[in-house]
Amino acid sequence: MIMVKEYKSFREIDARLKILKLQRQIDQESLKLHFNRAKIDLLPRNLLKGISTSFTHSTTWKNMIIAFVAKKVLGIIRKRHPKEIEE
Repeated sequence: MIMVKEYKSFREIDARLKILKLQRQIDQESLKLHFNRAKIDLLPRNLLKGISTSFTHSTTWKNMIIAFVAKKVLGIIRKRHPKEIEE
């Protein structure tokens, strides 16, 4: 339900219109700012920077890399010394 405000003078109406106009200008500037930030964030170099940052701070990726390297190292050791490991 829409609330209808009653005004008692033209001065109140003018003041309200001025406030609404200023709010509209603020919203337009905010929209421009967010649009420009989005354009900057979507530049290829910034996308790559964001991806690399997420990889370096992710413990899951670190654990996966450590497990992969450990598996490869154990595979190399087993190939060099197959009889010693089986005993």
